[in-house]
Amino acid sequence: MNTLTVSALVCAMMALTGAAVLTGEIAKKDLMVPAKSHVVKRSASCPGRWTSSNGRCFRYNPKPMTWARAEKNCVAMGGNLASVRDVEDYHAVQWVIMSSSHEYKEAWIGGSDAQEENQWLWSDGAPFHYTNWCPREPNNVHGKQNCLHMNHGAGKCWDDLQCSVRSPSVCAKKM
Repeated sequence: MNTLTVSALVCAMMALTGAAVLTGEIAKKDLMVPAKSHVVKRSASCPGRWTSSNGRCFRYNPKPMTWARAEKNCVAMGGNLASVRDVEDYHAVQWVIMSSSHEYKEAWIGGSDAQEENQWLWSDGAPFHYTNWCPREPNNVHGKQNCLHMNHGAGKCWDDLQCSVRSPSVCAKKM
């Protein structure tokens, strides 16, 4: 089953049931969900258009904003730009983007080294241990690039980008 078909089915299910729960196996190669994954689910634990995974709720915002405005928007909804703590979080954030936009769109997540160059921090205070940088990144090309952008290029990896660039974003909050 191709990704577009799966995404369309998921959207239809959610529209018909309100807070639908995804069940069953999802092909790893189609959705980039790890084989041992607990499938990303909609649940009563996360409100509205938030999706639960790994003890947190995630939400994709398609409206292009600067990194700071995207963070402020997430804070207004009770969260922060998403921190990515491990490969499960990485795949969960990709799933949230894919299920909303039907493609792996580039998006802001909560990493920044604006306070001190090459000292990357998550806006929610989580430890910055897991990374998925693209080759030769972070690199500060075109001046100061202090904000973390994901799904960059063919590798769908991380890139440092100027924080003033307008991009969609992913928020996360505790369940």
